[in-house]
Amino acid sequence: MTWSTGLLGFAAGLLISVATAPVGVSGAVFLLPVQISVLGVPSPAVTPTNLLYNVVAGPGALLRHHRAGTLRGPLTRLLVLGTVPGVVVGAVIRVFAVPGPTVFRLLIAVLLLPLGSWLCLRTLRRATRTVPGRETSARAVTRLAMVVGVAGGIYGIGGGSLLGPILVGRGMPVAKVAPAALAATFVTSAVGAGTYALLSLTTTGDIAPYWSLGLACGLGGLCGGYLGARLQPRLPETALRLLLGVLALGVGGLYAVQILR
Repeated sequence: MTWSTGLLGFAAGLLISVATAPVGVSGAVFLLPVQISVLGVPSPAVTPTNLLYNVVAGPGALLRHHRAGTLRGPLTRLLVLGTVPGVVVGAVIRVFAVPGPTVFRLLIAVLLLPLGSWLCLRTLRRATRTVPGRETSARAVTRLAMVVGVAGGIYGIGGGSLLGPILVGRGMPVAKVAPAALAATFVTSAVGAGTYALLSLTTTGDIAPYWSLGLACGLGGLCGGYLGARLQPRLPETALRLLLGVLALGVGGLYAVQILR
């Protein structure tokens, strides 16, 4: 890794995490296309590299939430119980069943386009009239976390980055969801990165994470995540949700266009 690549990775991790950490998203979902298209990380090594970013970046926002006393509660435990086994299954699927870049781009588009559209529409609906939140059972949260964990293991986002927008869209307050989603992302990313490292010992190809680049991006995310969590009480929730939705639509649309070319 060159100095310029490392600085670019640091800057990307910093800027993305500042914008996404306030709503419980680590930023890996948006960092991944930067790693593929700009930094040149090959597939499937980009997935564990992204998970490594989550491991390094996570403590920044978590430290701020810990100081604010917002990490306590059953939601964190439920998300971790679901996403940890899911991310291991997703890692195995990613290595043995979804190795090609074309299929990977298709997966990105399929994940991000519906998520971005749903998040924008849900946010606009809440902005125009009051939408009562629906109580979600503990079993439903754990099952959802497991499904998202599988997707996170394939995509390299740890799982919590998808759970945060989904749970917030269902009516849970951002202040409750954000710390739990970030904690689940950190734990499952550590498990996922370790799984990829073990698989690289028995499988040929670019499977192990790009350690130096993942660390550079993660250090940027460490600083940005702390700042984003600190800014959370001062930023309008509606604007942040719309920003995340628009970014998801933009990234998903970019990869959809690349597939059609």
